[in-house]
Amino acid sequence: MVIGDGALTPATSVLSALSGIQTLSPKITTNYVVLMAVFLLVILFYFQRFGTSKVSCSFSPIMFLWFATNAAIGLYNIVNYHPSILKGISPSYMLKFFQKRGRTGWELLGAAFLCTSGAEAMFADLGHFNKRSIQLAFSTFVYPSLVLCYSGEAAYLIQNPEKLSTAYYSSIPTPVYWPMFVIATLSAVVASQSMITATFSIVKQSLALGCFPRVNMIHTSSTHEGQVYSPEVNFIVGILCIALVVGFKQGVQIGNAYGVAIICVMLITTCLVTLVMLVIWDTNFLLILCFFIPFLFVESCFLSAMVNKIPLGGWVPFAIASFFMIIMLSWTSGRSKKTKYDSERKLGFEELHRILYESDLHHPSGICLFCADLVNGIPPIIRHYIHNTNSLREITIIVTIRTLPIKTVLPEERFEVGKVGFDGVYKCLIQFGYKDEQSLAGNAVGLIVEKLKEISESTEEAEKLDSALEKGVVFVTGRTILKSKESNGWLIRWTINYLYRFLQKNSVSAVTSLRIPPDNFLQVGMLYEI
Repeated sequence: MVIGDGALTPATSVLSALSGIQTLSPKITTNYVVLMAVFLLVILFYFQRFGTSKVSCSFSPIMFLWFATNAAIGLYNIVNYHPSILKGISPSYMLKFFQKRGRTGWELLGAAFLCTSGAEAMFADLGHFNKRSIQLAFSTFVYPSLVLCYSGEAAYLIQNPEKLSTAYYSSIPTPVYWPMFVIATLSAVVASQSMITATFSIVKQSLALGCFPRVNMIHTSSTHEGQVYSPEVNFIVGILCIALVVGFKQGVQIGNAYGVAIICVMLITTCLVTLVMLVIWDTNFLLILCFFIPFLFVESCFLSAMVNKIPLGGWVPFAIASFFMIIMLSWTSGRSKKTKYDSERKLGFEELHRILYESDLHHPSGICLFCADLVNGIPPIIRHYIHNTNSLREITIIVTIRTLPIKTVLPEERFEVGKVGFDGVYKCLIQFGYKDEQSLAGNAVGLIVEKLKEISESTEEAEKLDSALEKGVVFVTGRTILKSKESNGWLIRWTINYLYRFLQKNSVSAVTSLRIPPDNFLQVGMLYEI
């Protein structure tokens, strides 16, 4: 739903900002607005590659101008058209409204809910600002500005009800129309940037949990880990966004889709925060209820008012969410089956001892760095490699790569080495920070050998390591291909044989970012029949 929100927010924000130009002349048709919106969105998504940090210095001044000018115009309209409109802040008028309007009032909740848009994306700002600054800015500046802005529009509409469809731009005094048009367009870009960043952030977290196909994830800031960019995700969200603009134009459908996405994000967030309070924070159960019940009640009321909008465009975020959910479930299912296969068939130390010392295994000179994961034991692909080549280098180092949630790892802390328990077989954990260049070229192997010499138990072992380094180095990686057994159901067979293998084939390889010298690279494939 957040990814759906990430596609809908730029579409809705940019269209809403640019639509104001239609109030100037009836000759400016919707098609012209759509064309301008597509042009602006293409530029917006193109510049994502340069990172939020490059343009974020302008975000705060733009948003300050946006809220300050809206508050001033709202105050102007309140004074000039209907000063008593501020009485509407009292909750008693809300109760009177529902008593008088009944079902109509409930249906109008769906439209009123759009006033809360943006609140669901505050978590994305934690990648740029701290919690206290967000709380202070919203409570003392953003919220009061919004109250004045919407009250001003309401005051204007009391005197000019025929301007309902263009309330915002019609309520702007003529002398400041063009400055406000520019500010509105710029603020739409900033609002869009927030949700696009949120999309990158949530995909990055999904990658860390292993429940999303691997995509390129580039850190665009050296100070904030949350500022990331993914070319693949950016392209997909950009295409979705432009398709929504062209497909819906300025119809109510895109507003309905936007509202449904927002309320679903809010409702899911409430449930997840409640889970965190219960499991992680160990909060008193009564305090949890004090949070959960009011939020659930308010959001459920809004959601119930949006249900009838699902056939009228509200289905879009569900379609987007379903698309990504199918991808995530297929990927997670395939990975879990692969992990189970590895666990059941991992190479034990007794078997490795038998292969190394009780067979006619050939030991070519040199060093072999086998990229694998030793967390769950020695993976079966190493057995597959030894069985089919009948050889193992005189020095074999099983390498595991880890990316830590810190900017950089000190060179002396990058390599952690140890012995597997057999002569000539070692393990090495290589750690990178998110801004480190993940490369095994250059002197990386030499540094690993120096670390191994520090834990060597004899001069002869150290000399053997130096000699092997001089003879040459080969990097070996494994590539597993899953195939479903015929005894499985058709759904499992289709998911594994087609969908998961398609995702695996088109996802970014775990070792592509390591910059392994191509002349020293060997990939070993293995078919897993599950």
